[in-house]
Amino acid sequence: MPSKPIPGSSGEVLTELPSAYQPHLSTGLLHLPRFIAKIRYVQRHGSLPASYAKNYKRGMDRFLCQHLGVEPAAVEQIVQTAANDAEMDARLLELFPSDLQAAKWNRNYVQKGMTVAGREFLLEALTAMGCADRAGEIISVVDLIEFDERRIE
Repeated sequence: MPSKPIPGSSGEVLTELPSAYQPHLSTGLLHLPRFIAKIRYVQRHGSLPASYAKNYKRGMDRFLCQHLGVEPAAVEQIVQTAANDAEMDARLLELFPSDLQAAKWNRNYVQKGMTVAGREFLLEALTAMGCADRAGEIISVVDLIEFDERRIE
């Protein structure tokens, strides 16, 4: 039987965040729904759990914003002040470049961690979770997110 993460080994897990593989409906961009959900979580609770706070507006959030040529704080401001999802999407589309290059971003996103250094990082993370045996099937950072949040068994 394949191993499962040791409870608490990666810190608190927010299973209510959308899947890392879920595209944003208005743009097709992967990760954007997660970033929006984290912004809303911070707005409701004041902060994210430490296990997420360390990468808030950094990590994948920042990589996505760099791809789009925008600052994470600008996305945060729109999400926090929009009256509804339709207004938020309209304002985000105004902020983002007209050519989102969604396919390019999505390909790069799902391949994060597939370099030699990335595989070493994944093995370290999986080892800390008590799941080094899963290194052959958890092959990207996005898979690691899904595994940690219990969407990959």
